[in-house]
Amino acid sequence: MGVEFHTGRVVAVMAWEGFALTAGSEVFQGRTLVLAPGVARLAKYPGEAELLGRGVSYCATCDGMLYRGRAVTVVGRSKDAPQEANYLKSLGCQVVYVSPQEPKGLDREIPFVRAGKLEVRGTDRVSALVADGAELPCEGVFILRDALAPTDLLPDLELRNGAIAVDREMATSLPGVFAAGDCTGGPLQVAKAVGEGHTAGLSAAEYVDRKRNEHQ
Repeated sequence: MGVEFHTGRVVAVMAWEGFALTAGSEVFQGRTLVLAPGVARLAKYPGEAELLGRGVSYCATCDGMLYRGRAVTVVGRSKDAPQEANYLKSLGCQVVYVSPQEPKGLDREIPFVRAGKLEVRGTDRVSALVADGAELPCEGVFILRDALAPTDLLPDLELRNGAIAVDREMATSLPGVFAAGDCTGGPLQVAKAVGEGHTAGLSAAEYVDRKRNEHQ
């Protein structure tokens, strides 16, 4: 039916004439957005949530230019993290790479610190990353995971008991954003997820039609 499929890690969502999603170096635009990320049980590091947007970033391609000539640390928890660290170095950032395992494909000039217990420190802005007790002074911390929680991409998204709050049309608290599946809460079963996905798809289509008619 002409549907295009793309595989990638979404690292940023911007609400602008609909929605623009950044996945790697590509940007995808749409009039509406359906979230179906399942359940992400990824504990945040101490200080991460408090300093998000004030030195903590999840996207090297989005925010790297802001740290040109500055010291940054990359927390590598995804397969493409070494490539993103190399990109930061190419911009002129002073990069230190931190990960529990030795990375593959990391530029040899980038220092590697093997560590698993991490803490982001700073008051108004990031001042350091503590890696297994060793303090690494920096102005930016890029935390690169395989996936991001929806609330990291859309901070104003309303939650209910830790799940995305939706109504019977699977609409979230944000206009044009719908959600379906395990991310909306239990029961975590295929039957529920399929039904919600069907409803969310219909609701998203109706939303697009309604917006189109409003502009005619």
